This record gives sequence, C-alpha cells and structure tokens, in this order.
Amino acid sequence: MKKIEAIIRSSKFESVKSELSKTGANFFTFFEVKGYGKQLSEHVVYRGVEYDIGYIARMKIEIIVEDQNAKKVADTIRQAAHTGEIGDGKIIITHVEEIISIRTGSINESAL
Repeated sequence: MKKIEAIIRSSKFESVKSELSKTGANFFTFFEVKGYGKQLSEHVVYRGVEYDIGYIARMKIEIIVEDQNAKKVADTIRQAAHTGEIGDGKIIITHVEEIISIRTGSINESAL
C-alpha cells in the first residue's frame, strides 16, 4: 500500500476532491496548512513599514491506496491541482507497512 500526501493550493481543493471521487477515492484526510517555498508570501506596507502577512495557505491531502492505484490517484491530483504557476504544490508517495482498523481489527487492504 502507498500513502499519498499532496500539498495543493486552497483554491484547487474542490476540483481535486471532485476528481478523486471519480477515481473511487472517496475517503481521505485533509488539513489546512501554511508554508513557504519559491512563491513568497505577501507583504503589506502600513505607515511606511513593510509587514509579512504570513505564510501561504495550502491544503494537505493524505490518502492511503493500494499499490496499483497509486499512480492513477497521484496523476489525478496533479492534473486537478495544476495551474502552471509557481506554488502549485507537491505530491509525496511513500510505502505503508501496515494499516489496522481500530473498529474491526482488520489489517492492511481489508482495513481500507
């Protein structure tokens, strides 16, 4: 199994969610996150002084999929989140050793 983590623009979250549901990936976890990278955060000048108004808001999506579905899900996220501008985000795919369902005690694929 694979864990896919995607950090995307907040404005693209709904389109990513919609496209993921079309692939059958209806369950995932998401968080509002902030960070910085090549795209710099905004600055505001107030009374002649420049202020950094914070880091750039993004959404982080985490989803566990079977190995054979990882590429399809990652491609779906990339296509739905793509704008072509700096700051589109990143997708990280890692191996998941084991999953255990808290409710049933099922392990791995049957725990999904």
